[in-house]
Order: sequence, then structure tokens, then C-alpha cells
Amino acid sequence: MTVRSSARRRTLVGCAALLLASTACAALPDGDDRTTAAAPERRHSGDPLPPAARPVVVLPGRALQEEDSAQAAEARQASARGEALATAQRWGLAALPLAAPPPPPAKPELTAGPHVKVQDGAPPVVYRVPTDRPVVFLTIDDGAEKDPELLRMLADLRVPVSVFLSDYLARADYGYFRRLHAQGVTINNHTIDHPDLRTLAADRQQQEICGQQDRLEEEIGTRPTLFRPPYGEYTDVSLRTAAGCGITAVPLWNEEAFPDHMDYRYDDRRLHAGDIILTHFRGPSLWNGDMTQMLRRVIDTATAQGFALARLDDYL
Repeated sequence: MTVRSSARRRTLVGCAALLLASTACAALPDGDDRTTAAAPERRHSGDPLPPAARPVVVLPGRALQEEDSAQAAEARQASARGEALATAQRWGLAALPLAAPPPPPAKPELTAGPHVKVQDGAPPVVYRVPTDRPVVFLTIDDGAEKDPELLRMLADLRVPVSVFLSDYLARADYGYFRRLHAQGVTINNHTIDHPDLRTLAADRQQQEICGQQDRLEEEIGTRPTLFRPPYGEYTDVSLRTAAGCGITAVPLWNEEAFPDHMDYRYDDRRLHAGDIILTHFRGPSLWNGDMTQMLRRVIDTATAQGFALARLDDYL
């Protein structure tokens, strides 16, 4: 064997050891003894390979697609978060609202306790929903103020609320509440004329409660399962009457929201998991502010205390 051919063999062995990382080795012409460019420099075992000598890792097709998909999903999430933050800032929120978890697979069992009252033949009366999830519930009563900006704010921020209508206030424009319902808001029962039910005989209570069930089915297209008695006042007859026309729960409240402040039932003046917040369809004629300012107050308060707003109808 000639010296030239021996040099060529050493060169090819060096190229193989480098996993063909150097294209110059593979292209070496026959009879060429230029070994200095291809022969690897002696290195200690712990030394890293120089960049030109590192093996090139080529992902198989499916792995490459999965990596691209993951990067695209991450980019979409970042874009969606940016858009949500911009929307929150446009509505004057202090921070991005917390997202509510998906609805529970089964609604919580309503058993007697400090925040749930249960009696035979009557729907449970609920002040606080029994849940450990960091959620609270905003409910809006009556129906006097029909602020189009509230519809836009609820839609833009995707805020879930539950509504309890009295016919005598809503009837001037049920179209407003149909639009609200089309946004995913459930419309519930708050009687026909908003009376104190303790003052009415059984037949009048029937007209007020079941009559509003019929009215809402006619105007909105669904029959409510939740009922809130006006002023939070009721009798055993009220509850049995409500049960007789399809009511399954009577949610009351622990807090009341206004544009400029929050009222709390308890001295700690804080929200708790499962709390129900009451507010009303009102405007500057009765409030120091409007509906959007009220909603901003509720969202900022809930967010600052670590709670998301969830839909009451998903839990009761």
C-alpha cells in the first residue's frame, strides 16, 4: 500500500468518526492526500465538539409538524391574551379579569347549612353556592335601565351574569333582554309587579310568580328555573308556589354592587367562594354612576380578591 493511499484511508476514517459532518471529507477526490482539513484535532473526552463537527439532528416529519403546531398554538394564545388585555384596558379595568373554570360536570348538592335553607316541598334558598372553586356570581335584578353600553361591555369582556326580571319594568322593551339572552345570559323570574310576597294571599302569589314564568316563556322563549323574591322576602307559600311552576332554586345574595362601592353582608368585607352578588338595572337617575361603572367595580373587586365571575345558572 502506498503512503498516499494510507493517508486517504486515515482521512475517510476521520470523516466517518465525525458522522459525515464535513462535506469536504465526502467530496475528497481520489488520490488526494490533503489530510489537514479533514483529520480531527485530538481532544480530551470532556471537550465539546466545535460547531462544524456537531451532528445535525433532523426531526422526522411528524415531530416537526407537532413542534410547528405547538409554536402556532403558543402564538395564538399570546395573541388572544394581548387582545383580551387591550379590551380590558379599553373598558377601564385595573387588570385582566380572571377566567372562570369550565362549568362543573354536576351542579353542587344543595343540603341544609349556614348558607342554604332547605325544607320539604320547596326549592332551596341559597345565599352562597357550595363550591370550593374561586368563583363568585353577579346577578342583576328588575329591568328598569336598558343601557346598550352594558350589552357591549358584557359581550366584549365575555362576562357571565344572571338576570332576574320583573315584568312591569321589563315590558317596555323585552327586545333588550332578548338581545341579552342571545349573548348567553339566562333570564330568570323576579315576579310580575315586584311586591312584598309576605303581604299577598296565596292566589295573588300564584299570579305574581307563575304569571312571570309564563310571561318570560312567551317573551324570551325559555321557562326559568331560578326565582328571586322581591326584597329577598318570601313565605312558605311563596316557595311552594314557585316549586309548583318549575322553580328549582331561590338564590338570594351576600353582597350588593353599586358604581362607586360594594355593600357586604359580613364584617370581613370580602368575597368568598360561591358568593352571590346582587345589583340592579339602574342608571344615573338613581345611582352615582351607570351600569358600565357598576360592572367595572364588580370585576375589579373580584379580580383583586382572586375570584373569577361565573354563571350562576351553571351551579344552581
